[in-house]
Formats: sequence, C-alpha cells, structure tokens
Amino acid sequence: MMKARNDAWRRWLFFALTLVSTLVGSALMFDILRSNDFTVLEATILLLFTVTFGWIVMAFWSAVFGFILQLLRLDPISLKRLSRQRNMTDAIDSRTALIMPVYNEDTRRIMAGFEATLRDLAAHHDLAPFDFYMLSDTQNVKLAAAELSAWHAMTERLGDLAQRAFYRRRHKNRERKTGNIKEFCERWGSQYDFMLVLDADSVLSADCILQLVRQMQAQPQAGLMQTVPIPVRQATFFGRFVQFASVLYSPMLATGQAFWQTDTANYWGHNAIIRVRAFMAHCGLPTLPGKAPLGGDILSHDFVEAAMLKRAGWDVYLLADIGGSYEEVPSNMLDYATRDRRWVQGNIQHLGLLFKRGWQAISRVHFAAGATAYIASLLWLLMLVFSTIDAVLRSVNSNQYFSHSYQLFPNWPVAKTEQMFVLIGVTAVLLLLPKVLSLLVTILYRRREFGGAIRLTISALIETTFAIIIAPIMMVFHAYFVLAVVLGLSVNWDSQSREGRLVPWREAFARTLLTSIAAGLWGWLTYSLAPVFFWWLTPILFGLVLAAPIVRYSSSLKLGLGLRRLGLLWVPSEVKLSRAKAEPDVLRRLQQLLDEVEEPALSLTVPAVPPNQFAPMPTQALQQARSTRRANGDG
Repeated sequence: MMKARNDAWRRWLFFALTLVSTLVGSALMFDILRSNDFTVLEATILLLFTVTFGWIVMAFWSAVFGFILQLLRLDPISLKRLSRQRNMTDAIDSRTALIMPVYNEDTRRIMAGFEATLRDLAAHHDLAPFDFYMLSDTQNVKLAAAELSAWHAMTERLGDLAQRAFYRRRHKNRERKTGNIKEFCERWGSQYDFMLVLDADSVLSADCILQLVRQMQAQPQAGLMQTVPIPVRQATFFGRFVQFASVLYSPMLATGQAFWQTDTANYWGHNAIIRVRAFMAHCGLPTLPGKAPLGGDILSHDFVEAAMLKRAGWDVYLLADIGGSYEEVPSNMLDYATRDRRWVQGNIQHLGLLFKRGWQAISRVHFAAGATAYIASLLWLLMLVFSTIDAVLRSVNSNQYFSHSYQLFPNWPVAKTEQMFVLIGVTAVLLLLPKVLSLLVTILYRRREFGGAIRLTISALIETTFAIIIAPIMMVFHAYFVLAVVLGLSVNWDSQSREGRLVPWREAFARTLLTSIAAGLWGWLTYSLAPVFFWWLTPILFGLVLAAPIVRYSSSLKLGLGLRRLGLLWVPSEVKLSRAKAEPDVLRRLQQLLDEVEEPALSLTVPAVPPNQFAPMPTQALQQARSTRRANGDG
C-alpha cells in the first residue's frame, strides 16, 4: 500500500454525490407532501426522511466506489493494481506484541483462539520479534481460576513456544478495556514498536499478522491499520446469515470507505495494528463530564483513539483486502441485539465530542455516522408512525372538499402516485443495488469460494429476503436502545454470548410480545381507517407481528446446518477448492483445540510476566487548544 496523493478530490466527490442525491430525494418527498397543504406533521416527516435517506445514500456511494475498485482490482488507497501491493517479503526488524484483553469470557474459547494464532505464526515465521499477552480483567472468581488452570495447561502444550506468551490478570478492572490496555502500555509498551489488538473471539492467520507488521514498517507515518474482521464458525441460521452477509458485502463496502477516507480511517477496537509510541503519546482517554450514560468512561473508545491519532498527525488506514482476520458473532437475534445495545450507548456518547476543537473533518464524520447508524432506527420508526397519522387524517378528511363556510371552490385532493412510486423505487435501489453489485463482483472473481455462481446467487436471495423480514425487528430494538440512552438508562458492558443456542419460546416472547401486540394494533387501525396505506406497511408489520417465531426459528442449529449441507450460505472457509483443504490452517487449529483439549486440573500459580519498564501514558484533552499545533509524526 502506498499513501494517496492529493486525496482531497475523493472526499469532495463522495460528499458532493451524497449531498446531491440526498437533496434530490428530499425534494421528491417534499413535492409529494406539499400536494395537499404542508402541515407541521408533514414538515417533521420530511426532516426525518432527509436524515435517514442521507444515511442510506452515504452507504450506497461507498458501495459504488468499492464495486468499481474491486472490479478493476485497484488498491483503494494508492489506486494501483492490487497484485503489486501485497507481495511484501521485507525482513521484520521490529517488535510486536499481540494483546488479547478478556473479561469473563468462555475460557476454552479464548485459550483455543490465543493458542491457534500463536501456533500459526510459529509455523510460518520465527517468533523472536513477537510476544503474546492475554490481559485478563475477569472478575468472576470461578472463571479467573479456570483461566489460570487453562493457561498453565496451554503453556505445557506449547513447550518452548510458551516463552513468548504471558498472562496478567487485573483484580480491579478500572476503566474497563481502555484501562486494561493502558496498563499494558505503561508497563511493557516501551519494549515494542507495534501492538496488534485482538478481541476475545479474534483469530488471526500468520499471513495477516506478517502483512500488517510489514505494512507498518513500510509506512513510518502510520499510527494504526485496521483490517476487516470476517465472522467464522457459525452454525445457527441467524449466525450463518450474518456470516454470509459479512463475507459477501463487507469487503466491497470497506474498499469504498477506504477510497474516500484514505489516511483518516476509523478504528473498530480489535484486529488492528497500532504504533505503540504514537498510541501512548496521544490516546490517553479522559473521563467525560457528567454521569452515565452520556458521561463517565468513554465506552466506544476506538473511534476516539483513531481521531486522537489523526489529530496528532498520524495516519490511520483501513486495509480492506487483507485476509486472515477473523472473529465470531452472536448466533441469534437477541444476543446480537444485546451486543448492539452496548454499542448504541457508546456511539451516542460521541455526539458530545462532535464539535470539540482539533478533530479532523473526517473524524467528525466518523463520530456522527456511528451515532446515526443507530439513531436512524428511531427516526425511521418515528417517520412511519407520523406517516400513519398523516395517512389516517387524510383518509378521514378526504371527502371534506370545503374546509371553510365562505369557500367558493372545493379543495380537490391531489394524489402524487407516480412520484410516490418513483421515490419508493429509488429507495429500494439504494438499499438493494449494493447487494447486487457485490454479488456481481463476487461471481466474477470469487464464485468458486462460495460454491459456484448458482449456490452463491440462491444464498444471496435467501440472505436478502431474511434481511428484509428482520429489518423492522432490529429497527424496534435499536429505537428502544436509543430511547433508553436518552432517558438515562445505562448498560453494563459484559461479555458476549457467541455459542450457538436455540432461543427458548419463553425468552423469544418475553423480548418481542409487546412489539407484536403494538404492531397488530397498528395494522388493525391502519386497515380500518386508511386501507391503502395499510398495504404499504405490510412488509414492516409482517416481521413485527411474527417477531417471536422469527427469533426462535432463526436461532435453529438444525436449519443452519441443513442449509450448509445443501451448500447454501457457504463462505470461503467452508468450501473445498479442488484438492485444497477447506479451512485456513489457523481455523483448523482452533477447532482441533476446542475438540481435543480436555478441562485441565486446577492450578492457581500466578504466571511470571516480563519486568516492568514503566513509561507514562498521559491523559489527553478532548478539546485541543487553538494554539496547539499538530505533531509531525514523531510521537
């Protein structure tokens, strides 16, 4: 990868297209609404539509740019042929720490992922430049004991390789994950050039690790490089749906984002490599004024750390084409929504940082876009409710042609049916065309990795259909989470559930019954008073009324594995190519460890860690003084 030159034109082009497209859509909506008087209610609908439509447009143009670049096989940063970009074989003359912060996690899984990554790297490269740290914040006493025992059993299996692995547990998890990483940096960070941050469910291949280190060595101005984590090991229908969608669509969307973000990309908190001295010098996070949920510790710290690095003059890149970066996702809709609940609060916090002095313009876009990703659900829901009210009022008053006793000519209702169909069609294109483009470029270059063009196309149709069905359910979940934040209800940031499970009927109804009842009443009222509008609402009402069975059956392992046996929703890690093995080595090692390693005997001996070489990580101001100048990249 080479740094882009004169990249301002990309951002001007992207935001110009986004702005013009949003204005065109809003103008069309305004023309529809003003045809029969323009009320305060309709003005509110127009405002909500403009914000949500603009959000869709941003994603659309990112996808279009990603499609063009992938079609032409161009690197999104340098715009040079990809085949010339990723053949780096430079000697590694730097030191890198791979760190895995964990908190009350499944012990078997974190140890297996940690060991699989270490062994894969050892099989392909000398481990001398690398150290591995498991940084535990586990507070559950039983899990902490299990971690220690599993750690000792793992180091026995590793033999001499265990010399590069270290375990440290904090008894008090002050400042959560950010405090965990800060303590590592202050105690040992000065010994390393880079740190590669893993999540508890992360698995990285040796090739991915080596490419990241070599890219950082080749780019001395780079402070952070983020990969695109790809979900793996999913068995339920919902898990396989998310996994397939991520593998199919994320690379193209990330390529488009990298094109216009260039050296001001974002950080997603894991599966990324960071220059330690830059991070220590500029990413000490302060505490936000006020109480939770908007005050207190910064929860979505990664966005802020990326912005701080860029503010200090360091480059932040999104490397969309580096493979071998894996993660796991919640396997059912309820656990998936629970994870989103944490992200909602963390991202909405960023709105308070939006207008602080010193941020780069694109960093402000990251803050706003992260919050809008969830607030848009509440806006969509409000727009639908207000549109229903407007439709009902118009239907009830449709036969009142004379609104005043002294009126000479009647108010004939004007129906903008043609414009309505155009707007609905445009919105559908913006939502669905990126999926089609991603499918086309995948059929062209990677169809064998998904089992062939026919299986890939059928799988994409299944994914799209299910995405449309569950979209209203996720909209309601996210809208509720946003309201909870606004009302001051904070959320605990606990460990995530990632293992496949069939959601019990009791749990499914407990989380969705009120929504289904409200949707049923909504549909009955609309059908009774505005039957034409009711038919427009049916795609939304369908998913909401049937939310409980959708949650239940989409969590089915039987359905998920059944589709896998049919070759549907396949992803590259599952598909056998000619005589090659299906799984990447690191994933095969992970599964082997999960299958074969038995629960170890209890051992509470505290492992040794490297000697402290303390270096402070100063807390940074969120608002940069007007006289402060950006660093030149020397930390």
